[in-house]
Amino acid sequence: MPAAKDTTIAIIDDDQYLRESLQDLLETEGLESRLYGSAEEFLDRNGYDGVDCILADVRMTGMSGIELLRILRTKDGCPPVLIMTSYADDGMRATALRGGAKAFLAKPMDSRELIESILHATGD
Repeated sequence: MPAAKDTTIAIIDDDQYLRESLQDLLETEGLESRLYGSAEEFLDRNGYDGVDCILADVRMTGMSGIELLRILRTKDGCPPVLIMTSYADDGMRATALRGGAKAFLAKPMDSRELIESILHATGD
């Protein structure tokens, strides 16, 4: 299922290689992306404006993806948030989903699962 044109995903992770790899993957699916190295950078730049979905890591230098999710849920019109982590456990999954995450993805992520989660979250 191809993605809708003009769909933009914000990728927030402190691992530059992973951010760029995800950007490459999304481009092959027709999705645009904006890259951020931290939750603080994303918030400082109002990264949630003009994006259709947010993909955020749990463990980053500074603010965590869960803390970011809590802040974003207070903003009107916030796009859906997908949480990704290398440290998946049931408690963290429950916290993320209760906090409003549309998906909780364990790294290394299956590319099809990631794309399907994005398409589901954005309604494409």
